Amino acid sequence: MKTRRFLAVTVGVMVLSGGLVLANYGGGVTPAGAKDLSGVTPNWDQNFPSGSRFTTVFTGAVRDNNTGLVWEQKPDTTTRPWGDNIGSATLYCVNKPVGGTRGWRLPSVAELASLIDPSLPAPFVPASVFTDVQQAKYWSATMGGGNSDIVWDVNFNTGAAETPLDKTDLAYAWCVRGPSQESMY
Repeated sequence: MKTRRFLAVTVGVMVLSGGLVLANYGGGVTPAGAKDLSGVTPNWDQNFPSGSRFTTVFTGAVRDNNTGLVWEQKPDTTTRPWGDNIGSATLYCVNKPVGGTRGWRLPSVAELASLIDPSLPAPFVPASVFTDVQQAKYWSATMGGGNSDIVWDVNFNTGAAETPLDKTDLAYAWCVRGPSQESMY
């Protein structure tokens, strides 16, 4: 009987570790010069001032010390439709390598709005940290009010989340890495 229990536990661990390997896109390869982020947890209960809020973690990527999310240092400068076709914002993020790392995604509207620092002028993010942030609308991954044809955006000209855009409209993409929870969308 002990042998069967041991076997069941062993198989479960192997399945679990296989799932973790699949979830860790890139197979645990760390780009040269990358900082160790093991043990980093989101700090949504923190409110660091802009001067200490962001840390460059590797070339082209910035960690938000308030949320634990890692953002592109330079968001996309081309407007795109939201969709899942070539040239869309969703595929732009999924396929984009930042600092040699893939596995980026569009943020939820709450994650994207969390970048806004109302104490700063538009585009409401520190220019010493982020470059080429447009005073314009950026896509989120959050669907609008149960309608799968519209998606919420955040306007970095006004600093507000806005009435959802039609997926065929054009806006910018700002890719993020970090745990995604269905409840955030």
